[in-house]
Amino acid sequence: MSSGMNPTTIQLVGTILFALAVIHTFLVSKFEHIAHKYPEGSVGENFFHFMGEVEAVFGMWAAVFIVFYTAINGFIVYGEDGHHLVGGAVHFLDQMALDNKFVEPAFVFVIMCMAGTKPVIELAEKIIGMAAKLLPFSGKMSFYISALVLGPLLGSFITEPAAMTVTALILLKGFYGPETSTKFKYATLGLLFVNISIGGTLTHFAAPPVLMVAGKWGWGMSHMLGHYGYKAAVAVVISTFLIAMRFKKELVGDMKFEQKGLKIPLWVTFIHLFFLVLVVKTAHHMVFFMGLFLFFLGFAAVSKEYQDEIKLRESLLVGFFLGGLVILGSQQQWWLKPILEGAGDQILFFGATALTAITDNAALTYLGTLVELSESQQYYLVAGAVAGGGLTVIANAPNPAGFGILKGAFGEDGISPIGLLKSALIPTIIALICLELLPHLA
Repeated sequence: MSSGMNPTTIQLVGTILFALAVIHTFLVSKFEHIAHKYPEGSVGENFFHFMGEVEAVFGMWAAVFIVFYTAINGFIVYGEDGHHLVGGAVHFLDQMALDNKFVEPAFVFVIMCMAGTKPVIELAEKIIGMAAKLLPFSGKMSFYISALVLGPLLGSFITEPAAMTVTALILLKGFYGPETSTKFKYATLGLLFVNISIGGTLTHFAAPPVLMVAGKWGWGMSHMLGHYGYKAAVAVVISTFLIAMRFKKELVGDMKFEQKGLKIPLWVTFIHLFFLVLVVKTAHHMVFFMGLFLFFLGFAAVSKEYQDEIKLRESLLVGFFLGGLVILGSQQQWWLKPILEGAGDQILFFGATALTAITDNAALTYLGTLVELSESQQYYLVAGAVAGGGLTVIANAPNPAGFGILKGAFGEDGISPIGLLKSALIPTIIALICLELLPHLA
């Protein structure tokens, strides 16, 4: 292992490949554009379409890293007994699995499949619709505000990946049609990503960057509500109203959802929620929630007359993205840790916001648990990490799920990372102001 700023060869290559993966995420629309120059169905078209799949980016570069790791350290290296692995790429991945590094990608895959089902989405639509009736605006604007406030804040209880999946699917259904402008779609996307990132901070178990530190630093529900949660709720409400007012001409009229197929019985919805609650409750235990998922697939097959197709492909791609991010992110400690050790409160606050845009915010806060930080440094590290969680697709674990759901509404070239970055700036600034200026209540 390296110490300080003296990386091993493996770590240095891991950082170079990580940087290339980040650059790749900003070039996906270019690859999609190139793909259209080749004949439909040709190898060239399919290759560049694959290169343009943002969900595949980190998985691809992680595969390159594993190939390099194999070239340096071997593929499978046994000990003297000839049975136990002591080195090589397989041992490296085994060790990461033993350290539960792949639990989050697997959890996001499962929760995205479950939360994206027809019974769950229809229930969420009804809840948001009831809340929308309490607002003094047109039906469409009220529903928009309710969806982008309630959806992200529910992430504090059903987890951020589930909240992202449900809210993104509702937005896709109601607000991402051909009649809405591209500016509105981008503004809504940036707002969604930022609101989800900060909306999970009402509790200590739902937001990935909070999960990484809550146990180590002794943070519970009251701490989160008083230090982060209420401030995040204020920021979510302000940002949502600002964007809604800015695009009020596109939010006129009534909100109507056509319910296709048979009416879903209450017992089917209840069983879906039962599975969701169990998966959330066992989120740190991959063996258990993967077993639950198999039972859930069986139930979905039995009740298929009340189901839409399970989003397996989309969810697998998101899991693949996060798995690659975990592998490459594991090699960044050598340069991130010294930065965190020497930073003051304000540098940590704004530095964490900026670093989150190019690293996963959960990885960033995890590194914070490896160094000695004062209480104020702990606060500002997490505050910056959650505030910056909407700036890029890699900034927060649920973002690839929302990206994958909504990208088809942005035309052939998909979502521009620069467009996402620009659209997330105003909600991010509002979140930073609220987290900085509002007082702690506990």
